[in-house]
Amino acid sequence: MATGKINLLVVDDDELLCETLSEICAHRGHGVRTAMDGFSALGEIRHRRPQLLISDLHMPGMSGYELLSVVRRRFPAMRVIAMSSMQGDDGVPAGIAADHYYEKNGSFTVLLEMIDTIAKTSARRERESRRYGNRHATLQAPLWVARNGHNPSGESYVTLTCPECLRTFPQALDGSSRQIHRTGCVHCHNEVDFAIVQPQHPVDLQARATSARGLAQA
Repeated sequence: MATGKINLLVVDDDELLCETLSEICAHRGHGVRTAMDGFSALGEIRHRRPQLLISDLHMPGMSGYELLSVVRRRFPAMRVIAMSSMQGDDGVPAGIAADHYYEKNGSFTVLLEMIDTIAKTSARRERESRRYGNRHATLQAPLWVARNGHNPSGESYVTLTCPECLRTFPQALDGSSRQIHRTGCVHCHNEVDFAIVQPQHPVDLQARATSARGLAQA
């Protein structure tokens, strides 16, 4: 990829804004994709990770606040521009996980300058990410969770936190004897692998206590 050209993802429920920004950025040589909400954006990121994310803060479903929090935790090397109509006098408003903030009521040229600045430094950030990033990021361990008991229908269930969107949801258990289970997040549809933490048998607890006393007396 030529210097100064990057892949970016524009996330906004304003379809006209997405189309306009996409056309302008594509004309400037950038690769552009769009999404209408946070959940769709996560799907796009799973498909292909962008170098720059530009996201509105106020969207239905998963808001930009939530999306940017997830992105900052899971993809710390990804550059982020947050945007909304609220005034941001001193850079990025407090509590927003972004590198830059664009006020929609301001000059569109300001946003383009932010994109150009990020594009010029993206090559260095990519090298740092490859050098210090997670080489085995795709080899994710399953979530280990304890049983919650039974739901009103009498089914045994657990509560899972999706590692993709960080939202929780209940998952009924099917009684399978397999160690690793797989389900889809009810919010973003990401596949979640999980395993059940088996309760410790009283005999095992007693044996551990006896062993500990023996070590203390040695």
